[in-house]
Amino acid sequence: MAAESVDAERRAAIAGFCREIETYLCRKNDGHLIRVTGPSFDLVAGWAAQGVPIKVAFKGIDRYFERYYAKGPRRRPVKIDFCEADVLDVFDEWRRAVGVSILQDGLQTVADDEPQGDARDVGDSLQTVPRAASLPAHLERVLMRLTSARASGVLGEVFDPLIDRVSGELDRARAEPRGMRGAARRALIDRLTALDSELIAQAHGLLDDAARTALAAEADDELRPFRAGMPAEAFARARDAAFNRLVRERFQLPIVTLG
Repeated sequence: MAAESVDAERRAAIAGFCREIETYLCRKNDGHLIRVTGPSFDLVAGWAAQGVPIKVAFKGIDRYFERYYAKGPRRRPVKIDFCEADVLDVFDEWRRAVGVSILQDGLQTVADDEPQGDARDVGDSLQTVPRAASLPAHLERVLMRLTSARASGVLGEVFDPLIDRVSGELDRARAEPRGMRGAARRALIDRLTALDSELIAQAHGLLDDAARTALAAEADDELRPFRAGMPAEAFARARDAAFNRLVRERFQLPIVTLG
């Protein structure tokens, strides 16, 4: 009976996941209903079985629609099947960012040792940037994102000194006509890592108790499918990474570090 109860709960959770995807797809299609049934249901149910968090799936759908809108006037409603590659890409970025592996039949295959931190926030908290990206270009994007968040009122004046320091690092990077190399580049990357830690710490300070509790609950919810297959230390690291990702998203923060 216990096994039957677990199976029933799992089926109910997958059905609920599919309903949420269907509702979101309807909104993205301006109210035009595209049913998630048959093969489409099996596809979305597969995402749920792999542990794809619902908001990660939404980001994948958004990514497809952004490209779709960029092509010009829409001609037909989008089916969920068209979004599969983007959903799985965003899920892969999320997994690397928080340090978890894919699920098979509800079980985690291999637990990653720690978050890899290669999901860079440019216009999105899960935007992949090559590790060999130009330092000035990276810093320009970081500064633009911080300045925009500051101008919109999301960030307070407490962030101004940190933004000035990022601007100073950009000036130093630009001053090297051949680009920073060797020890100078490593030293800059170390400073950016420290700045990123300060950025997150300051953002944590802006959270009230209610917001902190809500984000912690959301991080736990994202990681729930993976919890049983992870050692306690690995789960704690993943939870911290998931929480910090949500904090970045809340305050529209970039990732300052460059690997």
